[in-house]
Amino acid sequence: MTSNSLAIALDWLSSAWDGKGPILVLTGAGISAESGIPTFRGEEGYWRIGSRNYFPQELATRAAFARMPEHIWGWYLYRRGVCRAAAPNAAHLALARLEQELAARGEAERFVLVTQNVDGLHLRAGNTLERTYQIHGNIDFMRSVDDRDTRIFPIPPEIGERWERGKPIGERERALLVCPDGTPARPHVLWFDESYDEERFRFHSTLAAIERAALAIVVGTSGSTNLPSMVVHRALERGIPLLILNRDESTFSAVARGRPAARFLQGRAGEYLPSVVDTVLAQAR
Repeated sequence: MTSNSLAIALDWLSSAWDGKGPILVLTGAGISAESGIPTFRGEEGYWRIGSRNYFPQELATRAAFARMPEHIWGWYLYRRGVCRAAAPNAAHLALARLEQELAARGEAERFVLVTQNVDGLHLRAGNTLERTYQIHGNIDFMRSVDDRDTRIFPIPPEIGERWERGKPIGERERALLVCPDGTPARPHVLWFDESYDEERFRFHSTLAAIERAALAIVVGTSGSTNLPSMVVHRALERGIPLLILNRDESTFSAVARGRPAARFLQGRAGEYLPSVVDTVLAQAR
């Protein structure tokens, strides 16, 4: 049975959006938390090196990788193992269905999925790489430590999908984690001391997508990073219908209040998003 708040949000969506134009969906850690992937900003993210516990914000940096690449690679391989052990949930599957049904109508270009998540669950659920902008990277991939090289490569299967917590890489892994030309590789993620760009993280494509969008849906993100915040605030400036779905109150829920073109729906993405997608597909024309 749908909750009253969901029914109200769906009624608003049906009246606020005329069913025409492109649809942009923005997702964050909240959608994957329902698949059992922690945000790694709490205790799950702590990493002990020697006698010290490091916070994720200290490890997810270019500077930390330059100082201790073996330990940073170990941290990412552990995180990758957690992600690989998880499965897409109902919210991921709903967004894959949204893209697939629009594509079946010959309207694939109406859909763009912008995700902060590096876990690859949207792609595993069935969304396509062409229509999915992974603005923080993908933990299944690596790239050269040389920033001039924008090529991205899958992590070699010989590495395996499970990694012991706290274990740094050794000589075997160091020999595997290289680009085809032999250059040492790094995880394909956006670190805290780095900036968005188009080639790796679809920065300009994302900004262009929100300029074209006629409807924006934001799921499971609180607005703590720059590009997602730019997307939401531009949607508000343009006055397009904006639905924010999150389990908890956030910066985004606060800015949505009092805006006639925006609504905040508090709840679990896996429970509510399939119904939102049903409404969007029924309305789309």
